[in-house]
Amino acid sequence: MQLYIVLVAPTRPENIGAAARAMKTMGFTALRIVASEAHLQPSARWVAHGAGEILDGVQTFATLEQALADVDFTVATTARSRARFHYYCTPPQLLKQLTERQQWARQAALVFGREDCGLTNEELALADLLTGVPMQADYPSLNLGQAVMVYCYQLAALMNVSVAQQPPANTGQLNALRQRAEGLLSVLGVSGDQKLCDWVHQRLGALQQRDTAMLHRLLHDIEKKLAKCLSLFSGNDSV
Repeated sequence: MQLYIVLVAPTRPENIGAAARAMKTMGFTALRIVASEAHLQPSARWVAHGAGEILDGVQTFATLEQALADVDFTVATTARSRARFHYYCTPPQLLKQLTERQQWARQAALVFGREDCGLTNEELALADLLTGVPMQADYPSLNLGQAVMVYCYQLAALMNVSVAQQPPANTGQLNALRQRAEGLLSVLGVSGDQKLCDWVHQRLGALQQRDTAMLHRLLHDIEKKLAKCLSLFSGNDSV
């Protein structure tokens, strides 16, 4: 699995340098930056201290959506107090999630938000799974460089995990499942319940591959049953 570290609109070049240094220390090499050129400033390279090749290889994008266009599975970092999404995994749980997905997600991304305000709700909605670092303090105090270090340290095992060869799964299966679930919510008349829809979106991203396949089968059976009930109901109306 290729894991991209994605920084959205970072403003302090020192933070980018610290992120690059953390990445190299833990074996990660692919850095993407959205809506910023702060990595080009000399102070970024000073702080990177030996990780200059990561800064040299930075890929830049105008929007997060563009940065994720070729990614199979996206994880976004968030603080509980700042987002409407309240369901996320911790860094140790994230390692398990990504390890399970190594057999089908060839390219994954771990997204970090702005230093002052994190990711917007619209950007968080692009993620398949959310993650956060539990902290004792009432106000989150990790800066960008520290946050990248925490995750790179926790996920370093990914660089050495060997996965048994299995038939590749359909990388579009998760999106298809989401569309199916959204269709069912619409039929049930609850698609306007934003809290419920957000919950479904995030919990589906946390499912393992075998659970995703089983849920597809279950939703298929529910759809058939609903279609039959609707057909009978329509027939009764016409009598």
